[in-house]
Amino acid sequence: MNITSADFFCSYSSLNGLPSDGRPEIVFVGRSNVGKSSLLNSLCARKGLAKTSSTPGKTRLINYFLINENLYFVDLPGYGYAKVGHGERESWGKLLTDYVVKRDEIALVVLLVDARHPGMGSDREMMEFLDYCGRPFGIVLTKWDKLKQAEKSKARRTIESCASNARFIVNYSSLSGAGRDKLLERLDLFSQ
Repeated sequence: MNITSADFFCSYSSLNGLPSDGRPEIVFVGRSNVGKSSLLNSLCARKGLAKTSSTPGKTRLINYFLINENLYFVDLPGYGYAKVGHGERESWGKLLTDYVVKRDEIALVVLLVDARHPGMGSDREMMEFLDYCGRPFGIVLTKWDKLKQAEKSKARRTIESCASNARFIVNYSSLSGAGRDKLLERLDLFSQ
């Protein structure tokens, strides 16, 4: 996939009013602060396209980005730790669950996993949930550049052992762009 245009489209706080134009949606999901927004910026080669923060829980809405005028990248709120109240965290969980279960336009879910913490319970639960829903998913190991070589091998083995149904696993660094071409190649298979 060659990204020639990437624009913020709209944010939604509920499933009401989501786009109904039939474009496929590639959805990015992961724990709070795993690097979803940074990955989107890197992937689209557009610094600041998706707002980033070092504070977990920055993304609080379903954010749509129109890619090449023919598909959407969708940035979902993170799950797990975030500096928000219990009620708001529960609300995000329901929103995420309802979206994944009910949204027909989803072509692929890209689960971002922090390479420094592969195989966390919440990530395994998300994989099981995606399997249960029958959603095709791939895994991106983020923050790959922060690992030493021995840690990289261990992280890869760990995620491979618990992600047997993943369509792909890509190692990714938003800082260097390592893994970008490989991920775009994988996403292209689901962009039609």
